[in-house]
Amino acid sequence: MKQLIIHCAPELTQAALLEDGRLVEYDTQYPLESQRAGGIYMGRIVNVLPGMQAAFVDIGLAKNAFLYIDDLLPVHLDKQPKIKPLITDIAEVGQLLMVQVSKDPQGTKGARVTTHVSIPGRWIVYMPDADYIAISRKIDDEPERQRLKQLAEGNLLPNEGVIIRTGAIGQSEEAIRDDLQNLRDVWSTILAKKEESHGPAQLYQDLDLLPKIARDVISDDVHEVWMSNNKVFEEMRSLLRKQQPSWRGRIAFYDRKTPMFDHFGVTEELNISFRRKIWLPSGGYLIIDQTEALTVIDVNTGRYTGSINLEQTVTDINREAAMEIPRLLRLRNLRGIIIVDFIDMYADDNRAKVLATMAEEVRKDRSKTTIVGWTKLGLLEMTRKRK
Repeated sequence: MKQLIIHCAPELTQAALLEDGRLVEYDTQYPLESQRAGGIYMGRIVNVLPGMQAAFVDIGLAKNAFLYIDDLLPVHLDKQPKIKPLITDIAEVGQLLMVQVSKDPQGTKGARVTTHVSIPGRWIVYMPDADYIAISRKIDDEPERQRLKQLAEGNLLPNEGVIIRTGAIGQSEEAIRDDLQNLRDVWSTILAKKEESHGPAQLYQDLDLLPKIARDVISDDVHEVWMSNNKVFEEMRSLLRKQQPSWRGRIAFYDRKTPMFDHFGVTEELNISFRRKIWLPSGGYLIIDQTEALTVIDVNTGRYTGSINLEQTVTDINREAAMEIPRLLRLRNLRGIIIVDFIDMYADDNRAKVLATMAEEVRKDRSKTTIVGWTKLGLLEMTRKRK
């Protein structure tokens, strides 16, 4: 059972997603917080770096954004030159360029940007210049994949591309066509703003937290949505009435004396799940260390001694960790390179069991998570993209 808990206060909006009573996702937004990822800007190249095949772009933020040559070349591989050109052949100082933020500024680094624009909708992600169709890997029913692909092929204009999202499963042609047209309208507005822009300026920004939740999180498998602010409750109910009429009975206003996050156990889960040391139910524990380059997770036996033999004890702890780690990645929104140092196992079939457990759990994640595999040192290597 999935429950979405949304607390709205003047200074902060918080959203928590629970699966069978356990917290799996958490997001916040401050009124003055300016989200950058997904935003589309008219930028001006201020520096070209031949040695790095990259350029710095002024998009109007405190720090200039970073643009790799791969993000300047056509997104469709068939349209790229066989030999990659020099950055100085396709970019020059003073050049105006429309770019999209693919990675938020972090620490001393500015945002990373790309010229490959993508605009997320309810059922699809629209790519105006991609000229290809991609389908979510989580749609594993082959007849449904073919149906959605044919549906997209029949509605796309030349040079347009789409990514068909997992939520599109079972959706009608009319629903997906309407989503496509809405995104085309957004793109037309962006292009109109581009024509009026002569310097660094924002052309588009993704939705605020609540509409984004309505678009990306609320689906048929979410059973309840609870909200603590009556005004926002009415706004969300109105929004859902348009997007998903069947949702009328699933959204509820929370009016009890006990704070809502306390009532649903969210506060306690947050206090526990964001620590460096996370205890597992059996008595083992995880140590999570995050750096600018990667996240390292160390698995330890702790107080768990097992009851059969060392190999079985280690495997039990590792499988339990493999179930918990994907939840923590979602909850803490850890991204980029992730290295897991499981306790050493000697039997290949036990390593396979741990890997299978991890693969099953990461399928629940809305963000694309790739398990690269075991390194020569016995570490498990993963990557996780932003939402």
